[in-house]
Amino acid sequence: MKCLAPALLSLGAVIAPLAPLAAQEATMDEPAETTLLEQRTAQVVGLVNVTLDPREVVSDSFLQAVPAEQLKAFGAQLTAQFGQALAVESIVPVSPTRAAITIRMERALASGGIAIQTEAPGKITELLLQSFAPIDDSADKITADLAALPGSAAAWFGPLDGEPAFAFGDPQRQLALGSTFKLYVLSALDRAVAEGRLDWDDVVTLGDRSFPSGVTQDWPDGAPLTLHTAATLMISISDNTATDLLIDAVGREAVEAEMRATGHSAPDRSTPFLKTVEMFVLKGGDQGAAYAEADEAGRRAILAQLDTTGADPAPILAVFAGGTPVMIDSIEWFASMEDERRLMRRLAETEDDTARQIMAVNTALESGARADWSYVGYKGGSEQGVRNLSWLLRDEAGAWHMLALCWNNPAAETDTATLLAIAQRILALDR
Repeated sequence: MKCLAPALLSLGAVIAPLAPLAAQEATMDEPAETTLLEQRTAQVVGLVNVTLDPREVVSDSFLQAVPAEQLKAFGAQLTAQFGQALAVESIVPVSPTRAAITIRMERALASGGIAIQTEAPGKITELLLQSFAPIDDSADKITADLAALPGSAAAWFGPLDGEPAFAFGDPQRQLALGSTFKLYVLSALDRAVAEGRLDWDDVVTLGDRSFPSGVTQDWPDGAPLTLHTAATLMISISDNTATDLLIDAVGREAVEAEMRATGHSAPDRSTPFLKTVEMFVLKGGDQGAAYAEADEAGRRAILAQLDTTGADPAPILAVFAGGTPVMIDSIEWFASMEDERRLMRRLAETEDDTARQIMAVNTALESGARADWSYVGYKGGSEQGVRNLSWLLRDEAGAWHMLALCWNNPAAETDTATLLAIAQRILALDR
């Protein structure tokens, strides 16, 4: 099956794998939201895998020509021949509502075109996958693709207590994490609950705000929320204001102690442990260079007098919307692949599984990629020049694994879709 007739107008994708991820990384990360055309293209994965009801994303006129059940049958045909659809490989817009797309499947690259309605809700009006290029993926090919990324990258996949099934780069190298640092906050909160200092049901009230991503920055002053709710927002949608609320509740020093307790090899790189609003104000204001050059005591002194409530948001948001990496080697949160593996081991071993339940709310993986695992937990992170995707996985035999990828480029922007496609290719390798 090298080509589909024009009648096979669809075979699609889901927002499930990419939209939740985009929600996580949108702006600590990246203020810009994905376009509706990108979201609909992402939904093609779910259409192909028959995990998404065509009626949710396909226009009525499309369904009149090709009924939903016929689209599902086409999807089943394709996956039988080429394996599961994994991710959007590329999207090249030719207008705000039309693009050339390529979908990576397990055994082929499916290429064609997509068009959506010009008015809301912007459902799919055309979808033609007309070219299928068989692929024979391998660890060597994935390694080559990672090596071709500009900047520095690392990846590690395998059992937490064993040798990797796949690894790339220096596992000891410290790389910026973006919002994946929030797993250290989650781990510190879990420890505080286990030791009786806090409880998941404790209620805190909303005060100081950070910048997006998230929703709580727009909630009313004094809004009550439990620590469990704040933690769920922090991990599942990367809510920055909720994160800062938790750092205040647990204590900055407790989070720093948690990094050391997990066996982090270079905790001084992330000390003092920044709140998100502090990172924004430092990078978007005039004290970033001084902070970057200061020792720990000097950094703490700068934070003590940093105005995080009266800062003008416009120039700060402009810095993060500009697409140019800003001090990602000095003002960030850092870890190596080995540090991440130690953190995941700590999260896997907690007696109370609340933290793991929270990590499983948004897995950033389509159902086909989750099928081989009895548990999938996830956190990702990004800002300009920084991407990290990290999963805690448990196989059917009960063994814990980690898949983590990190890509830093201080000279130019990085992108989540590229790293996510590589992650799914790694998961598809024989173990």
